[in-house]
Amino acid sequence: MAKRKNAAAVALAKRRAQVMTPEARSASARTAGLVGGRARAKKLTPAQRKAIAKAAAAARWGKKER
Repeated sequence: MAKRKNAAAVALAKRRAQVMTPEARSASARTAGLVGGRARAKKLTPAQRKAIAKAAAAARWGKKER
């Protein structure tokens, strides 16, 4: 079951984003994405990581119908 987001924290983040410059907003989003990716990878089992990697390889190098 997914965790519920803290409504107050979401509202505060939206308010902060409104006063940030586009460059600062972009940097903040990139940092959050990097942290989130590591957290997701840490949570996955080796079997799940393998399945994701296989699907990605098939999508990238699989046969393409023309």
